[in-house]
Amino acid sequence: MDPKENLSVRAGCKDVWNAFMLQGASFSENDIPLCPTTANEIPSRLISYEEAKHIHNCELERGNANYKVNAFVHFYIDDQGFDGKRTSIWTYPDVAEKVLCHYDGIIAPDFSTYLDFPDPLKRWNYYRMNSFGYWYGSTGHQVYCNARWGAKDTWNYCFDGIRSGDPVAIGTVASGLRRLVNRPLFEEGLFELVARKHPPFILVYGSANYKCFDAIREQGVKIISFPSQTSEAYLRRKSYE
Repeated sequence: MDPKENLSVRAGCKDVWNAFMLQGASFSENDIPLCPTTANEIPSRLISYEEAKHIHNCELERGNANYKVNAFVHFYIDDQGFDGKRTSIWTYPDVAEKVLCHYDGIIAPDFSTYLDFPDPLKRWNYYRMNSFGYWYGSTGHQVYCNARWGAKDTWNYCFDGIRSGDPVAIGTVASGLRRLVNRPLFEEGLFELVARKHPPFILVYGSANYKCFDAIREQGVKIISFPSQTSEAYLRRKSYE
């Protein structure tokens, strides 16, 4: 018997680390939880968590507590929209679940891992991304694992949460792809992702009109892109002109 099983929980303890999310989870050598893609359908559309909350509040005001929206929820937004002091899905996962359960599924949260972040913070955000995604999928909901990488020093752990052969999702909106100087870093990480994890298809939130995606298609990986909220607004405006 594992000696840890004999340890009693001190009265009054609270699970401030959200250990409950990881019951039954598998971990990499770097202790990053595995976040399997549990989704069995391709999203008809993607909406942001902020938009999902807005819809949720409107439906509750109408007295429609059992509403359903045919869309997957993404977190490719500023962190303050889902990880602020009062809005954090990590601090208040039960509140987030009450919103998200009305949608077809989610893409695992995209907690930021900027290049200038200290390494422990980047690892913590990878950990949280996969922990939340695993937990939400383990409760019977549809989840796409989110792929995010930084410089090469993150490659030894940033792909750990992805199960080989699973489809994944990525966001290009804040990736810096529009600037030529940033493209090599993104492209190298994308090629490394495909080489290591062999996804059959990749959901892309934002533009996929870049040569690196053409190269991935040539390898047999299907690219399914969804326009960003900004692009959709621009197209709607153009249609009225």
